[in-house]
Amino acid sequence: MVLAVDAIGVLVLAIWQVLALLAGDVESAASAIALIVLTVVGAAAIGAFCVGVLRDSSWGRSGGIVTQLLVLAVALGAVTGAYAHPLIGLALAAAGLVGLVPLVLEVRRSGRDRRDAEDDDDR
Repeated sequence: MVLAVDAIGVLVLAIWQVLALLAGDVESAASAIALIVLTVVGAAAIGAFCVGVLRDSSWGRSGGIVTQLLVLAVALGAVTGAYAHPLIGLALAAAGLVGLVPLVLEVRRSGRDRRDAEDDDDR
């Protein structure tokens, strides 16, 4: 599941931030700590979306779609920013699309299943 990989990736990013803080490679310790906390919260949210998708919950799919759209936005920034890294941007875009497409298809399937169940109930 792509969302699980995303959650692990964000958690690894938080570990990297902690190591940078411990090495003294930060401008402001308070800002670094705040960023670490927000990164861990983000990883927990993505993990929760993953669990929601596995349990076939619409909120999990919605959160997963938003997560993948944010990955695509970061990819666009990586390609076009002042310190552009096109290969990193393309890799992020590929990962975002690999996660987005199945989620959108799952939303469509779920909607079809719900409509079919409602039609069966009406009969």
